[in-house]
Formats: sequence, C-alpha cells, structure tokens
Amino acid sequence: MAQVTSEAVPGAPVEPGQAGVEVSPQVLGRSPWELFWRRFRRDRFAMGSLILLVLLTLMAVFAGVIAGSIIGHGPNDLFLREMTDSFGLPKGPNGEFWFGADLAGRDLFVRVLYGARTSLTVAYLATGIAVAIGVPAGLMSGFYRGKVDTVISRTIDIVLSLPILLISLGLVSACGLAATGCLGGLIKPGLLLVSLVIGLFSWPYIGRIVRGQILSLREKEFVEAARAAGAGNLRIMTRELLPNVAAPIIVYTTLIIPSNILFEAALSFLGIGVPATTPSWGRALNEAGAIFQVAWWMMIFPGFFLFITTLAFNLVGDGLRDALDPKTGG
Repeated sequence: MAQVTSEAVPGAPVEPGQAGVEVSPQVLGRSPWELFWRRFRRDRFAMGSLILLVLLTLMAVFAGVIAGSIIGHGPNDLFLREMTDSFGLPKGPNGEFWFGADLAGRDLFVRVLYGARTSLTVAYLATGIAVAIGVPAGLMSGFYRGKVDTVISRTIDIVLSLPILLISLGLVSACGLAATGCLGGLIKPGLLLVSLVIGLFSWPYIGRIVRGQILSLREKEFVEAARAAGAGNLRIMTRELLPNVAAPIIVYTTLIIPSNILFEAALSFLGIGVPATTPSWGRALNEAGAIFQVAWWMMIFPGFFLFITTLAFNLVGDGLRDALDPKTGG
C-alpha cells in the first residue's frame, strides 16, 4: 500500500496547528498614541528629563509641606545668630541648613524649594497665555489669508521688533512700584503680572509656526471634503486643521517653557520681577553676585536648579519632536 503524505491543498481550509502547515503570526495594529509612546520611551535622555520635571513639579507643589514638616521653618524666617558670622556674612551648608544661608540669614534650601514654585508657576502661566493668543491668531491668519493674514502678520512683526527686555522692565517697574498696580488695580504686582508680561511677548513665535502649518494644510483634500460636506469655517479650523497641528504646538510649547523660565529669572535678577518677599532663583543669583568669593553656595545651588530645569525641558521637547515625527521609524 502506498504511503499517503499530508500536504496542504491550495484553497482548502487549514486548521491551526495542522502538521506541515506554517501559520503566519498575527499582525497587531498600533494606535498613534502607542507609536508615540514607543518612540518616546526609547529616548533615555527625554525619559530621564521627564521624570526629573515631575519631581521638580512635585517639589514646587509641596514646598510648603516639605518646609513645614521636614525642615521646620519657612522661606522668610531669619537665623542671623545661627547662620551669620561676626562680620555679618552668611555661613555655608551644614547638617541643619543643607544649602547654607543667604545674606539675610534665611535657609537657602527652603528658598530654592519655593523658587522652583515661582519659576514653574510663571513659566506655565506665561506659556499658557502665549498659546491662548498665538494658536487662534495663527489659525485665522493661515486660514483666511488676505487682509486678515496681513493684519495679524504685521502685528507679529511689530511685536517681534520691539525691545522686549526694555519694555518688560518698564511695565513691571511701573506696575510693581505702585501699591495699587496698573489699570486701576486690575493688574497688581506679583506672579500674574510677570506671567502676563512674558506671555504677551511670547505669542508671536507660536503664532508664526501655526500660520505656516495652516497655510499648507488648508489646501489638502480632507479640507475640501469637509467643505463639500457642508462644514463651516469654524468647524474646519477646530475639527479638521487644529488636530493636525497639535504635534508642533505641543513640541514648541515645551521648548518655550525654559525660555520663559530664563526670562523670569532675568527680570528677578534685575530686581523687578516678583516681589522681594517671594523666593526666586533669579533674585538669589542677583544677591549672590556681590559675595560669590566668600559665599559660593548662594550662586551654585540656585544656578544648578535653574540649569537642570531648563535643560530638562529642552531634552523633553527634543524627545517629543522625534516621537511625534511620522518619518521616525517605530
């Protein structure tokens, strides 16, 4: 009797696991979010920076809890006898005051903690104001073109041509020196004033980026299809165009946050940023400049935290840009 071999007949149903038949592995689709996360987590520098930013944010949020429960005193408590010498100079780090003291005998570690809250609050508020102004301006400029584009583009050019630092100095000084603030008390000295000034000069950059993206996207087929389906201009801008420019908006937002942190530090360094009673890294660097040779810790610790914060935001922004790039393999 002839031996019968088992072979797959073309077109015949095949059972999984049948002898002599190779079953191709199942192909699993991935969502855009899964592709993004897969690319982003492979960037070790971006992931490490993201973890660092989370820790810094938690440190800023719970600065009061850390200072009250662990350290035992606030940022403006004076320790002149304990932390200043006979010449009135501050003493360096020790077991109780980890970062030493400043010129007034205050705990520098606690002030650095509260300085993180000041810098991150101003940066987030200023960036939010810039995004809230720049994104709608860029959308309308790129979508409507014509006279609308001309007006918005010329406004952007005017704002970019202004001496930002000098005008910021004047605005913050004018509103900060008056006890009632500006505009009849509507704008008062503090974090909100500094955030508003920084945000009003930051929106043109993101507005230009959005405008350039919209100018190319508005000619695509999906926009014509939406218009043929009866969608109005507002729906096309918000439902069709805005989601397609979300990636560059997110990336650029993470990149302007460190710029705003440095802007706030520069204003505080010049002595016109947040009020003197509010801890700030920039103000700490200003106070350290005069006695750096004898009190190096006053510049090293605030400067280090300012450096790693801005560096972390830049690394996260670079990682987001690479992860959101559709040309990146994943």
